[in-house]
Amino acid sequence: MSGNDYHDIPGTFVFDAEQSRQGYHLNMFCMSLRQAKNREAFLADEAAYLDRYPMTAEQRQAVLSRDWNEMLRLGGNIYYTSKLAATDGITFQDLAAIMTGMDRDAYREMMLAGGRPIEGNRTKGDWDNG
Repeated sequence: MSGNDYHDIPGTFVFDAEQSRQGYHLNMFCMSLRQAKNREAFLADEAAYLDRYPMTAEQRQAVLSRDWNEMLRLGGNIYYTSKLAATDGITFQDLAAIMTGMDRDAYREMMLAGGRPIEGNRTKGDWDNG
């Protein structure tokens, strides 16, 4: 793939420089949750805590509704957004299952079997025609 052809990969948000710029404040919020005092403050009043970070309204709503895929679409980095999931008591494996629309056991079995097959998953067009 050349240029930004990777935007055609279905179900994938490649975290590149553009995504990094777009998600800077969202990711800084997520990284703040590494500290216990910040997790406590966030859980005590999520909306007030988010006021510390100048996110877009869409990013803010994605956080409040725990729309994990939307956070990635809006510039979130999976490793940063997983800090929010951990704050909610969600493991990384469970987060991946949620994001793929599967339950934990189905996701685990898929991954143990080698992951999603490449056939039917190469381009967004594969999904549109499927």
